[in-house]
Amino acid sequence: MRLLFLGDVMGRSGRDAVNDRLPGLIEQYKFDFVVVNGENASHGKGLTEPHFNAIRHAGADVVTLGDHAFDQRETISYIERENTLIRPINMPPGTPGRGAMLVTGRNGHSVLVVNALGRVFMGPADDPFRAVEAAVAACPLGEQADAIVVDFHTEATSEIQAMGHFLDGKVSLVVGTHTHIPTADHRVLRGGTALMADAGMCGDFDSVIGTDTEEPLNRFLTGIPNGRFSPSEGEATLCGVAIETDPRSGLSRRAMPLRIGGSLAQAMPDFG
Repeated sequence: MRLLFLGDVMGRSGRDAVNDRLPGLIEQYKFDFVVVNGENASHGKGLTEPHFNAIRHAGADVVTLGDHAFDQRETISYIERENTLIRPINMPPGTPGRGAMLVTGRNGHSVLVVNALGRVFMGPADDPFRAVEAAVAACPLGEQADAIVVDFHTEATSEIQAMGHFLDGKVSLVVGTHTHIPTADHRVLRGGTALMADAGMCGDFDSVIGTDTEEPLNRFLTGIPNGRFSPSEGEATLCGVAIETDPRSGLSRRAMPLRIGGSLAQAMPDFG
């Protein structure tokens, strides 16, 4: 299988880049399954239903969330009826929605997608390691699932790398989201799990992690808020990671970073 994961979609710029570029990427590289983190897609905080539908229409099989999952109040109602919208699995009991879902892709492959929140430099959350472990054990790779993708939404790259080693040999991909900064540690671990500590964002990198520079700079210099953070609306770079899995085991053969368009543009890796 060929799977594509795109990092946090940030505001209008990120949405436009996904809508414009994702359909062509799927066609050109024959991706079997696409996961997109959409937790910042609506004005930098949360995900409205129209914006969720647009990301799905562009080609995302599943959309994941994070610590801003419910910043848009309407998400509380529509997430219950959308099986392809996944919020972090280790949120408190009774939180609307689901944290893991087995989804059938465009070519008939069954992919388990799990979303989790980290706890290092983040708000309160249940143990992500045990929550993800339980979800994977209930739908094992190579049995019920042809592939398993874990979106680990957290601040610390060490926590994401630890999750990758914890799940090595049990899932296809562990990828970090949240910091909006793509890391250069993409690799396949010894047990066959692809790992990348942060996929980066789909947004305007001529910014401070996707926001206009003026207000973040003001707060760093003065410590005094002078207004709201506003998503930067320049040309976006699509950032993410692509993997190719073994058809028998579901484990990864290759992991390749993706950066297309905007100020961080690189060529898409060749699958051969």
